[in-house]
Amino acid sequence: MTKFHSDDYVRFLRSIRPDNMSEYNKQMQRFNVGEDCPVFDGLYEFCQLSSGGSVAAAVKLNKQASEICINWGGGLHHAKKSEASGFCYVNDIVLGILELLKYHQRVLYIDIDVHHGDGVEEAFYTTDRVMTVSFHKYGEYFPGTGDLRDIGAGKGKYYAVNIPLRDGMDDESYESIFVPIISKVMETFQPSAVVLQCGADSLTGDRLGCFNLTVRGHGKCVEFVKKYGLPFLMVGGGGYTIRNVSRCWTYETSVALGTEIANELPYNDYFEYFGPDFKLHISPSNMANQNTPEYLEKIKTRLFENLRMLPHAPGVQAQAIPEDAVNDSEDDEDKANPDERLTQAALDKRIAPDNEYSDSEDEGEGGRRDQRSFKGRKRPRLDKLDTKQEKQDVDDKVKLEDATKMDTKGESEKDDKTGITEDMKKDSGLNA
Repeated sequence: MTKFHSDDYVRFLRSIRPDNMSEYNKQMQRFNVGEDCPVFDGLYEFCQLSSGGSVAAAVKLNKQASEICINWGGGLHHAKKSEASGFCYVNDIVLGILELLKYHQRVLYIDIDVHHGDGVEEAFYTTDRVMTVSFHKYGEYFPGTGDLRDIGAGKGKYYAVNIPLRDGMDDESYESIFVPIISKVMETFQPSAVVLQCGADSLTGDRLGCFNLTVRGHGKCVEFVKKYGLPFLMVGGGGYTIRNVSRCWTYETSVALGTEIANELPYNDYFEYFGPDFKLHISPSNMANQNTPEYLEKIKTRLFENLRMLPHAPGVQAQAIPEDAVNDSEDDEDKANPDERLTQAALDKRIAPDNEYSDSEDEGEGGRRDQRSFKGRKRPRLDKLDTKQEKQDVDDKVKLEDATKMDTKGESEKDDKTGITEDMKKDSGLNA
């Protein structure tokens, strides 16, 4: 975490708990923790999982072990170097991009959350190795940044791209601006890896959002970026109507995999949350789209002018590749001391076959907690069989099994007797 965040801030996150908050009043104010970033049990562990997921995904991409990696627990794009913000404590995206930069000269970051990706933009505002592109609601809206005129500074001038949008953005309008802008960015910047923040609060009906996108429209962004065939890291983000967040990221996982999934939701423990239609896809509302074609065209024209100012594909001086942030060796478990407990990271990497025991307390039919699987085999009732032949077959099968058992038992007893006799002979000296 300290690859980006300050040591003091990370130490604070590791130490703060709900039961000792009174001891950290000054630090809580300093690090902006306590209001929209509350303290909760397991806060530091959550930060570890979120950031570790994105860093480990970046290592996978760097090693070419995967073409696409997903961390739906990441995407916390508001967190700053020494400050929490907007429900975000540790910026896993920045940490993941820093890891990608060890192997990739240029990394493209795209943000389709309804809120501006201010934390990521700020982290790379003065570099030409990362281009940040954010599509977001702009105006009197959190975090209040992301103006069209915010374009980066120093070496990073024109490498920050902001698309400020208005309420009611629908699928058609979003696609009309997303596709041409990303196409131009790809042509000009020529990244060798892409990170896409898939915040689901840009969906219609979100409690904190104000756009009107459907799951399918949101997923078209994933589909379009995937077509470029670059190393691709997908992360989560915002989303405050939970049933739609799960719909969205389920669908986008299928898009990443290139797999079609049915609109009818399968029955599961949370099935009732998806009523009354119990469908994967959602319909847009009747809210007005304030993003007129003229307004969107004006944004595109301005951004294309900025992109023309960029040198094509800036070069980077060759340097030694730093050590990976995460040891992702596949044979770690084989080399591990069998007398030592595996780390949580090693356990998480294990893949259990379908027929292997697990620790689940609620396994269903056929599971190890299904008492029926421990009952002995019962002989079928003969009165339930339809024909004489079926009855005869059952009788023959049972007789054969009984005969086999008797033969086995006889052999075992014979061996035992033989063994005792030989021992007795040795003890008595008869073989001398």
